[in-house]
Amino acid sequence: MSHSRVAVVTGAAGFIGSHMVDLLLAQGDAVRAIDNLSCGRRENLAHHAGHSGLTFEERDVRDLKPGDTAFQGADVVFHFAGIGDIVPSIERPVDYLSSNVMGTVCTLEAARAAQVRKFVYAASSSCYGLATELPTSERAPIAPQYPYALSKYLGEQAVLHWGQVYRLPVASIRIFNAYGPRSRTTGAYGAVFGVFLAQKLAGKPFTVVGDGAQRRDFVFVSDLVRAFWLAAQSDHPNGIYNVGAGQPQPVNRLVELLGGEVVHVPKRPGEPDCTWADITTIRRELGWEPAVSFETGVSTMLDHIESWRRAPIWTPETIATATKEWFACLK
Repeated sequence: MSHSRVAVVTGAAGFIGSHMVDLLLAQGDAVRAIDNLSCGRRENLAHHAGHSGLTFEERDVRDLKPGDTAFQGADVVFHFAGIGDIVPSIERPVDYLSSNVMGTVCTLEAARAAQVRKFVYAASSSCYGLATELPTSERAPIAPQYPYALSKYLGEQAVLHWGQVYRLPVASIRIFNAYGPRSRTTGAYGAVFGVFLAQKLAGKPFTVVGDGAQRRDFVFVSDLVRAFWLAAQSDHPNGIYNVGAGQPQPVNRLVELLGGEVVHVPKRPGEPDCTWADITTIRRELGWEPAVSFETGVSTMLDHIESWRRAPIWTPETIATATKEWFACLK
């Protein structure tokens, strides 16, 4: 089978990166996957074993150089590589800035030397901090609350700078609350879905932060990677796009759909009561629309619940220990 286009996907064995690989291979593109497996897992790509269109290299993007063979002849780069957990970023800021900023710069330089047609960056809505504008547009004030948010925003600034100075065609996708099969289950205390699904499997109560009325703009991963794909096809220069479903859901609604007992843990400083993406820009410029309803998405997660069998099971006590530094710094 001949592969018409060549895409480089960094962080390809991670949650969103592996779904990007799925989409690209399904439409006949050749994929060069790069991941250092610090957060990603080989099993996220295992269903493509033997696929002629996929090559995988276990590497750190900070080691990439201009002229790198993985980028030669590539049409587009999708850059997902980096460290994703929020809580440990307060304890390990140097690691986060190194991976998420310098890793991005090294990837940009490899892409620039290869003269790729488009570079699409996985940015984070955490750059808005405690957003005062709801729904939040791309022009809202930037106010990172912790080193993870800062590192992702500085990575985005580098991407836009390469677009401006070197005329590298770039786009940045500010991801709101992504969820779906294969969502991250690192040992760190992290995203609510992974925490809750592991608790449900173990028959433990859901650890709801605060009163559970806080709302999150959950976007299903298949909708999200379609936004990346559309951004790669677009001629809009230096585009920045919020991607969420545009319909924030209370954490209590998630608990209701999953079904189970609840225990409450203290509300954390520096966390917004609501994340809500204004998706006007991506609708207008790229014609993107979310297709998966929250109810369908949660049902799909429950169908894949066995994947969280090895995930850590968090309790109020272990959460208090994991977030101690968070409370000390952000109180």
